[in-house]
Amino acid sequence: MTAELRELYDYRELLVMIAIRDIKVRYKQSLMGFLWAILMPLLIVTAGIIVRYAYAIASKKPLDLTDVAVVATKSIPWAFLVSSIKFSCQSLIGNNNLVTKVYFPKEVFPMAAVLSQLFDLSIASSVLVFLLVVAKVGLSFQILWVVPLLAILIMLAVGIGLLVSAGSLFFRDVKYIVEVFLTFAIFFTPVFYDVSMFGPKGRWLLLNPVAPILEGFSSIIRGQTPDWHWVLYSLIFATLTTLFGYMLFKKVEPSFAENI
Repeated sequence: MTAELRELYDYRELLVMIAIRDIKVRYKQSLMGFLWAILMPLLIVTAGIIVRYAYAIASKKPLDLTDVAVVATKSIPWAFLVSSIKFSCQSLIGNNNLVTKVYFPKEVFPMAAVLSQLFDLSIASSVLVFLLVVAKVGLSFQILWVVPLLAILIMLAVGIGLLVSAGSLFFRDVKYIVEVFLTFAIFFTPVFYDVSMFGPKGRWLLLNPVAPILEGFSSIIRGQTPDWHWVLYSLIFATLTTLFGYMLFKKVEPSFAENI
């Protein structure tokens, strides 16, 4: 496995080039241009605010600005993960000519899909930071937690991306399964809500490896320290997923050309 990782490192420039190409292709001749980068997070934020508002009415608790900021902060990393998985799923099939005719580590395609989504994430995050400043939402030194939380999320996106990209090449209906799963996954992930809303039983939701990451972002906005036990759980899950995804990807890679 060391040799494969060394080879991947040697092709790091190709990885960046493919990511840049994907970004250019996605926005070329686009009517809204880079505004598409904030459209999906904006839709999720809007839906989340409606859900929070309905909950505030039902619980007779006022919806404050912090709740809105929390929904917005959770929506952006969730949109990044969903988009990364979707684009990774089709990354090999969409580059079938390169997969079959040119030799290089094929894992650069799903990894480049995730890397290109970091561009969208940076745009959406810039808008979020601006809104937080305008809304005068205070931030503390807990903001430093953003780095490890984001790193875990990226690792998880890469691991899942490797699995679904290889799977969709052998079984074309994988992309439909992924789309259905991602559509309903938001209801089992604390994007629109907080785990604390469900009391002690709500902690079962944290078994979803994405949940501790999003709850960590929520804690940051509220000036609290994320629960490092659950963050560690997400880190272990993301690490194992990435290792398993990479090993499986490399195992089936020799069969790509004949199955694409």
